[in-house]
Amino acid sequence: MGFPTKVQLIKRKSSVQWYINFPSAIAQAMEFSRGEIVEWIVEHKSLLALRRPSAPAPVLKKTLPSLTSSPRSGKAASPTTPKTGSSSAPKPSP
Repeated sequence: MGFPTKVQLIKRKSSVQWYINFPSAIAQAMEFSRGEIVEWIVEHKSLLALRRPSAPAPVLKKTLPSLTSSPRSGKAASPTTPKTGSSSAPKPSP
């Protein structure tokens, strides 16, 4: 999900500054701190990346799921066979 944000231009007598503000939801989710130093990287003209040299450690460890512990490890399910003596199955005629 994206957050549309306007680019602001501030012109002063001695300088020109461009601003892009973070929405509060993004800043809180990223756990930014006041005065934190970040680095902008221009990947190409349609992608601007932000790198945090001293980002906080993740709270949750991400691990890959184990293939042996899952009952659904990508194997095809075995076909179900009707129970013998079922009253719903038609009986063959002699």
